[in-house]
Amino acid sequence: MTKIKLIIVDDHKLFREGIKALLTVTDDIEIVGEAEDGATALKKIRDLEPDVILMDINMPGLNGIRVTEQILAQHPQTRIIMLTMLEDDASIFHAMRAGARGYLLKGAEPEEVLSVIRAVAEGQALFGPAIATRLMQYFKELSAKPSVSDSLFPELTDRELELLRLIAQGLNNQEIAQKLVLSPKTVRNHITNIFSKLQVADRAQAIVRAREAGLN
Repeated sequence: MTKIKLIIVDDHKLFREGIKALLTVTDDIEIVGEAEDGATALKKIRDLEPDVILMDINMPGLNGIRVTEQILAQHPQTRIIMLTMLEDDASIFHAMRAGARGYLLKGAEPEEVLSVIRAVAEGQALFGPAIATRLMQYFKELSAKPSVSDSLFPELTDRELELLRLIAQGLNNQEIAQKLVLSPKTVRNHITNIFSKLQVADRAQAIVRAREAGLN
């Protein structure tokens, strides 16, 4: 079985030790390195080529957002999960915009941490329940605001714009397919076209684009 190679980046040693204790009992995750700051992380990533990085946001020197941007500019295949105490909307959306594929609070249950690591390693963009709840609340509040002009996304067809609205509201592919009475394959094709036209890499970045435009 191919193991998920993982690096922990956090300036608190006790926290790194706690994560290591959790992950060393798994059969499918291998901790290949750790770093206490962003500069060290950048050096180790070049040598160790991890699949997934658990990244703190607040660190001395380069913060986790800046480090994430630099890592993905050089190693776009690397998947990064933000693991932090910060749960404000600005931090969440900054992390998503930087390219983070997951966002977990440090108080998350061990099973939740493992689930997100495995899902992100498989290519999914996944956020823990607490963060997902905040995102849903954000878009619920946003939906009460006047809708912006569709001219903000002139490159999208009416159907694609409709799908983007539903993505921004937090619906998954199956829910979108049921709501619009479409096949799952058709939904996937539309979403692929949306990502291509908006020049975004994944669902998280599409949500950010929709949020910044005020689309709801």
